[in-house]
Amino acid sequence: MYGAILGDIIGSPFEFDRGDKTKDFELFTDGCDFTDDSVMTLAVAAALMEAGPDASEEYIKETLIYSMQEWGRDYPHAGYGGGFRRWLKSSNPKPYNSWGNGSAMRVSAAGWLYPTLERTREVARYTAEVTHNHPEGVKGAEATASCIFLARNGATKEAIKKYVEDEFGYDLDRTLDSIRPTYHHVESCQETVPEAIIAFLEAEDFEDAIRNAVSLGGDTDTLGAITGSIAEAYFDCSAIMRAECRNRIDDNMLDVLEAFDEIIGRRAVGSDDNEDLSGNEAIETAIHQMYARDDKDDFIFFVTMLCSRMRMEGHALVPFVTVNEDAFSGLDIENIKEGDTFRLNEDVRLRMDTVSEGKDEEWFCLFTSEEELRKQQTGNVIMSLPISEMLETSVRSERVKGVVINPFGKFVRLDKDILKVILKEYNDNWKEVED
Repeated sequence: MYGAILGDIIGSPFEFDRGDKTKDFELFTDGCDFTDDSVMTLAVAAALMEAGPDASEEYIKETLIYSMQEWGRDYPHAGYGGGFRRWLKSSNPKPYNSWGNGSAMRVSAAGWLYPTLERTREVARYTAEVTHNHPEGVKGAEATASCIFLARNGATKEAIKKYVEDEFGYDLDRTLDSIRPTYHHVESCQETVPEAIIAFLEAEDFEDAIRNAVSLGGDTDTLGAITGSIAEAYFDCSAIMRAECRNRIDDNMLDVLEAFDEIIGRRAVGSDDNEDLSGNEAIETAIHQMYARDDKDDFIFFVTMLCSRMRMEGHALVPFVTVNEDAFSGLDIENIKEGDTFRLNEDVRLRMDTVSEGKDEEWFCLFTSEEELRKQQTGNVIMSLPISEMLETSVRSERVKGVVINPFGKFVRLDKDILKVILKEYNDNWKEVED
């Protein structure tokens, strides 16, 4: 969901071949805004959540039609195509045999909500058929949802590529460099979905996937939405990207995102009833006091509370992301069900997630509670770790400038010089890293 909306927003200024077909562009500008792609993505998500996981085809389609028309009325100037605009206004809406890429750009929720690939494809088909009942329109929706399902369940890029080629017949052996020179604005599924998947397959991370999609030109917001929806499931996206997304949509949209997060939300490992987090309220109180007054004594109080929690072996929640795609290779992807467990080919390697300030500044992030953690979704693994160890790790890491506590609420940012002072206060025997 975040991936689809971010792809739409980032791609929006370059639609209709208004870009330079380059990956070197500013991600977020004043020209960035959500379009009909985000509106209908959220409309479909709202409908599928309302219908429930076991609903019949008839009820799902009825709910989809109602939700899509309602959202269309609430956002009448989002940039709908002519045929779809007439469908939105119809008192008796019927599918109109479209093969447009709208069926694929709005389907991402179906890739997350169902426990089997078979059910995912079935519901994806329903989301297309209320308007885009041409075989190509249905195929585009099913292919996109399948990629999301497989990616979020650990399939490798190679496995995803093979499944799509075998099941849907798309040519994924092309490269972006071969596509880019002659690619132009086109709104068909058959000339958008495979290109979006290739943009994902060539990507190194979430941001790179979006840049790949936009660099092709053409219908960049829809390319971005489709690519982003798959890339989020595979790479996840950083907490700072999620924050950008939330800042660029309205409260009505946020309500749907939050409900969706509640259904699919990644819960913190071992965080339920975690006594190691109990007592972190003192840190939160100190942070709130710092915001309420501009007084250096409040920072001293914060350091005192932080050191107190460290001496009591207090923990914080720390987000991690997986970094080795080969760990899940060799799975029987057609029979994956949610909740299945697997023997991995190698140890899963994790990397602590970060928030960033510009390209050259990364900061580790700590959360004092699940409530703070859930203000944004972060890495795909959450661990409860000792605060003292995390501060020491931040000082010794060459990758980061320091640590941010509760980055999405009232936060405190501590650079390495401050961390060294805090660690010395916490433990007189602490040895800082050698130069």
